[in-house]
Parts: sequence; C-alpha cells; structure tokens
Amino acid sequence: MGAVVTVSRLVNRNVVAETGRTSMRLEPELWDALLEICEREGQDMSTLVRNVESTAPPGGRTSAVRVFVLSYFRSAATDSGHMAAGHGSLMRPRLAAQARSAA
Repeated sequence: MGAVVTVSRLVNRNVVAETGRTSMRLEPELWDALLEICEREGQDMSTLVRNVESTAPPGGRTSAVRVFVLSYFRSAATDSGHMAAGHGSLMRPRLAAQARSAA
C-alpha cells in the first residue's frame, strides 16, 4: 500500500525582494489579492513586496505578505460593507459585552 500524496494548493512565483530575486509560495487567493492591491496602489508586485519587507517586523517574507494582505483589506472594510455582504455587525457583540460589564 503506497503513501498518500497530498497536492499543495500553494503557487510558487518569483519576485524581486530586498535581497534580490526570490520566490514566494502563496495560496492562489492571496496572489489574486496581491495583484488587486498592486492595481489599486499603482505598484508592481516586486515594489509592493519590497515595501512590505521594509516595514515588516523581523521574520519570514511570506508571512509578512500574508499579514499585509489581511491588514490592507481589513482596514478598508466597513461595517456597512460587511452588512451588504451578509455578515454580522461588530456593534452587537460589543454592545452586549458593554451591557454585561456594566451590570
């Protein structure tokens, strides 16, 4: 009986980072999100990655890029946008927590 081989969803792409040409492995959705950010900010992928690297805390480049993508879209998210997407509001849990702490 052979070993089960799992196929990774990660996509390997080359970028030019602080240290020169290198590769990063990200999920296809994150690559799509990075391309959208590049379009919105008028930057190419390598410039964006270098900017992320230069402002990120010490650690892995790929991790810093993942956190950047999350932070970018999270900062752009509004409560009305979440409601339009069918998500819940953060205000309800906060108000409930405030009511519990005031009691």
